[in-house]
Amino acid sequence: MRELGVRLAGVLRAGDLVLLTGELGAGKTTLTRGLGEGLGVRGAVTSPTFVIARVHPSLTDGPPLVHVDAYRLGGGLEEMEDLDLDVSLPESVVVVEWGEGKVEELTEDRLHVVISRALGEDGGDGDGGGGGDGDDERTVRLAGVGERWAAEDLAALV
Repeated sequence: MRELGVRLAGVLRAGDLVLLTGELGAGKTTLTRGLGEGLGVRGAVTSPTFVIARVHPSLTDGPPLVHVDAYRLGGGLEEMEDLDLDVSLPESVVVVEWGEGKVEELTEDRLHVVISRALGEDGGDGDGGGGGDGDDERTVRLAGVGERWAAEDLAALV
């Protein structure tokens, strides 16, 4: 998942909104760690579940990474407004875990990343041990919405 994040970072630019969907332990934060590495941002990329959002400034000339975890937020865009994502979006790459149905109104152009994880033979409980770094097999689907993603060859990244 981290390596996919590094590859994906190569096509991201300021103004991109990335929505990550997947069960607990699917690898959303691990993918975002790779994005941070690929974008060359400052600070350890960890789950912002309790702080809701973290900004990682660029160490290069690239855009900052805004990492949001909407897991604890029940409402839609109204509840997200306090985070000022609409202000951050034009100059940043904004990644929102659990953002489906909550932030799509921010922009017509967005990238949906859906991660499915095959449970182990024991049936698993879906928590993945808390890191998404295990050997479980994952399937990732990238779906670009809007003109920004129309010419991008997303299949080549997976």
